Amino acid sequence: MKRIEKAEILMEALPFIQKFYNKTFIIKYGGHAMIDKNAKNWTAQDIVLLKYVGINPVVVHGGGPEINKAMEKMGKKPEFVHGLRVTDEETLDIVEMVLAGKINGDIVSKLSKYGGKAVGLSGKSGRIILAKKKLKKIKTEKGEEIEIDLGRVGETVEVNTELLEILINNGYIPVVSPIGLDEKGEAYNLNADTVAGDIAGALKAEKLILITDVDGIMDDVNNPETLHRKLTASELKEMIEDGRIKGGMIPKAESALYALEHGVKSVHIINGKIPHALLLEIFTEEGIGTMITRD
Repeated sequence: MKRIEKAEILMEALPFIQKFYNKTFIIKYGGHAMIDKNAKNWTAQDIVLLKYVGINPVVVHGGGPEINKAMEKMGKKPEFVHGLRVTDEETLDIVEMVLAGKINGDIVSKLSKYGGKAVGLSGKSGRIILAKKKLKKIKTEKGEEIEIDLGRVGETVEVNTELLEILINNGYIPVVSPIGLDEKGEAYNLNADTVAGDIAGALKAEKLILITDVDGIMDDVNNPETLHRKLTASELKEMIEDGRIKGGMIPKAESALYALEHGVKSVHIINGKIPHALLLEIFTEEGIGTMITRD
């Protein structure tokens, strides 16, 4: 690449750097970007670069594939209902071990490697996430609504932002695993997409960015040409209601809607398999994924 082309790329980023200076971005880190060695590196580099150009990233991570792997090693079969993991006591122990232990530490190490001051937390730390048991209702084929017991699966009651704000204001990158506590101190496994939306709303973040394994929201997941580059909240609701959004994309879509309703300016769903997907989405005019905005 010629020098002038490099300069032009940097200049394209300038208006976005100016616009987002000192703003908070919540980055939900998941999917392939957490497993592939190269993807781990470029994602960590992107997050640290955001910090050094004056943006405040907060990372919320899942760990589905790693949890599944650990469960299978221990002879347990993962079970899901509408994209949410059914969690008994033994599964919760495995989830905490994988999320708060291995994965959180790996992300902190990678960010530190590239010069970021990262701090590993769970939603239990400083009672960041006050949770309660999640009661999931689903419709049967006959149209009847039934309640499903997901075990030790929770939902957020409240986000205490004090600790996160202290870390952000002192130049740190918080890295949060989605485990919450109820009022009795009982731990619950929470969906990472949902927690990312909850934290984004509580911090009134500029952006919520969901890193996943697909290019964004598509009418047909097998046809990249059906990708929606831009959607409004009402258009996204319509896609949920008519069944075009399914499975693991449901919590992401619901998280996006919650975040937008609570003051977040825009939500982005991007493919972590694309090198430097974060930078391409944030610092280029066309972006690479789906951007969702309020009506």
